[in-house]
Amino acid sequence: MRIMQAPFNCLTPDLITDSIEEAFGISLENLIYPYPSYINRVYGLQDTDDKEYVAKFYRPGRWSQQQIREEHQFLQDLYLGECPVVLPIPDQEGATLQTLNLETYNPNSDQIDELIFHFALFPKQTGRAFDPETDEDWIRLGSLAGRIHVSGRKSPKLSRYRLDAFRLKYYIDELLKAGLIPEESLSDFLFITTKAFELLKNHNESIQSMCLHGDFHRGNLIYNSETGLSIIDFDDMCEGPAVQDLWLLLPGHHRDSRRELELILEGYTEFMEFNQEELKLIEDLRFFRMIHFLHWQSQQRFDRAFYQHFPDWGNHAFWIKCIEDLQDQLLEMGG
Repeated sequence: MRIMQAPFNCLTPDLITDSIEEAFGISLENLIYPYPSYINRVYGLQDTDDKEYVAKFYRPGRWSQQQIREEHQFLQDLYLGECPVVLPIPDQEGATLQTLNLETYNPNSDQIDELIFHFALFPKQTGRAFDPETDEDWIRLGSLAGRIHVSGRKSPKLSRYRLDAFRLKYYIDELLKAGLIPEESLSDFLFITTKAFELLKNHNESIQSMCLHGDFHRGNLIYNSETGLSIIDFDDMCEGPAVQDLWLLLPGHHRDSRRELELILEGYTEFMEFNQEELKLIEDLRFFRMIHFLHWQSQQRFDRAFYQHFPDWGNHAFWIKCIEDLQDQLLEMGG
């Protein structure tokens, strides 16, 4: 039996606090508050002067140092463009990205492997979730997306992936190679995903890409009555069509959210032009997100707590429901 060791299983509370204290020259209380995070590990911390922080440990192997530095540079560009973002804290030498090197035993090879964690520290942003209730709220959300894209349009080409049909195919191929899909569901999965790939490829052919937030939904906005809205979590920053940073704000499918989308675009076009052709991508991108999430789950299934949150993941009933959901979404795409 092959034993898989998930990287975050090696990250202990002492390692977390020691790494932060050494990198940033601060003294922390012995309290760590884990935050829910799909891919990375995020912790709330407090120093001995009662100042609060958020530490982010990036999943090893997901992004290179260069790619994370691109994220931090984009945050700096947005800040200089008066976009309400939360900047990572620099160390005494001005570096915002730190590294923790560990040696771990690999039972598969009976050898010691090096495990590298990149991490960053942010000031804690207090506030609450933002739920749009008025037309002005929806317009405000569109304005924020527009302000992100003012800087995104100027950003140099990223070394991260481009959100397109070929990235979708990469996720599909990875799921197939992992051998996770039951034989009785495989032909349906192949038919649906092949059709979705072709639709996304055709719909996206003439659409320009820019640097995006990539995961711009309302859960990544914090509202404070004194400071207003702040945008957080640029971990999924990538290149892609502008509409990716708009459709995630919607309360439902495109057909059910036309009024909200109209208001979002009203705010967006105060800052940026919008190509109406991109609207045909909304349901394609929803399909992309479903496959993206499946791929993420397949990568994290060896984490210690994964099956506590997803106890039925990967079983027969799971894949039946998954195929049904993908088929329904393919119909939304026009397939």
